[in-house]
Amino acid sequence: MSTGTDTQRVNFQGWSIRLRKPSNHLAPVLLLLHGWTGDENSMWIFVRGLPPDYWILAPRGLYPAPEKGYSWRGIKPGTWGLPSIEDLRPSAEAVLDLLGNWGKSEGVDVTRLNVMGFSQGAALCYTIALLNPQRIGRLAGLAGFIPAGGENLAGGLPFAGKHFYVAHGTQDELIPIGRGRETVAMLQRAGAQVTFCEAETGHRVSAGCFNGLDAYWQAGSS
Repeated sequence: MSTGTDTQRVNFQGWSIRLRKPSNHLAPVLLLLHGWTGDENSMWIFVRGLPPDYWILAPRGLYPAPEKGYSWRGIKPGTWGLPSIEDLRPSAEAVLDLLGNWGKSEGVDVTRLNVMGFSQGAALCYTIALLNPQRIGRLAGLAGFIPAGGENLAGGLPFAGKHFYVAHGTQDELIPIGRGRETVAMLQRAGAQVTFCEAETGHRVSAGCFNGLDAYWQAGSS
């Protein structure tokens, strides 16, 4: 369990971020990306089982969602479907710019990243990974999907040698289980080793998959 760390909320260059500092300043970076209508606090439920040797950053999405919370893409008339790679590219680039500037200010190496996201946040994780595969270490996609257009970036084994974790509910009412299975198949075609936790639950992470997720990150820090 994560202990002995410093958790704080910060504003950095216009971004609202929840941040956990590790005891070791040279620790790797783990980026947490929330889903539709979430904010910088939404992913913190996943932090409790993480090992202490990660910098953890959870930024707030760039766009206010129509009713509450935030999103990683702007909503315009006719854009209510699941986002594509191009829909999420601006946020992917903005997040990497944020990390680059933050890393310089803190003296933290952000050339290699670990990422974890839920739902739309998982789609953004996959977008960042497909656009910048050389920068990704470990990735956990929870109740998410590879956005349309991802298949065009998955050729040439960009994820060879990488181990990803994917969790999806068979009763997911927002993102059907078929999209989760397609995501796993595409990641495998791109060369990734994938641990896939499929559970009889809705749009959330089951207790069993939660345990598997904790084990995934613990193994990655060893």
